Amino acid sequence: MTDDVLYEVDAGIATITMNRPDVHNAFTRDTIFQLNGAIRDARDDDAVYAIILTGAGDGFCSGADVRSMPDWTQMTKEDYAGYLWSVQNVIRQLRTTTKPSAAAVDGPAVGAGCDFALAADVRYLSPNALLREGFVRIGLIPGDGGGWLLPRLIGEAKAREYLLTGKDITPSDAVELGLAVEVTDDPLGAARGFTEEVRDLPATAVQHTKALIDSEQSYEDYSERAIEYQWACVNDAEHHEAVAAFNEKRVPDFDREY
Repeated sequence: MTDDVLYEVDAGIATITMNRPDVHNAFTRDTIFQLNGAIRDARDDDAVYAIILTGAGDGFCSGADVRSMPDWTQMTKEDYAGYLWSVQNVIRQLRTTTKPSAAAVDGPAVGAGCDFALAADVRYLSPNALLREGFVRIGLIPGDGGGWLLPRLIGEAKAREYLLTGKDITPSDAVELGLAVEVTDDPLGAARGFTEEVRDLPATAVQHTKALIDSEQSYEDYSERAIEYQWACVNDAEHHEAVAAFNEKRVPDFDREY
């Protein structure tokens, strides 16, 4: 992993840091390649139980670094589709991995950077943070995922307001809308606290709970999946240890690698 993206695993938590602070962590094509690789590493590492996504310096991710982008008008549609798919895949991976994730946002999260934050399970914002889709203001559409994510997170009416105007979602508005957990001077510390809390719970239950949260499924689909997931949980050693610890009034002792 080169310096565009930093990847660190500490006590079962993978912290992925977009590391181009001089441009508020705006990304290049290489950054996207590294970011996808870091999320994939966290997903596939059995010693990782939760993921934090953040940005270096006083930013989260200000979107694409336009200075490094090729002239799209000189590309074929197929070439452009391949590039856009790789950006979309950051969102796809964060949403589909069973590992719970938290975004720590201390500065601008703009365009695709906003979508990276929205794709995490929870968000913690500093007073200096802002979330902005903003695509329409430069003559583009939210092609990275914002037009799909935002209505599901805050409802269609408010999502249309932000998507069609491109205006900022302030930290206080994000909390009021249920888009962020809290505004804090230390969003990374708050994200760490959340990931430590979920890390220390039975992993099969946590991961299956995340997979079960799907607003698109019918109740019958939910119920069928719940049978499969609950069966996996009741046959899981960490469930048995958690129940024993509860009955014996002690802290569970899970067999963990960290």
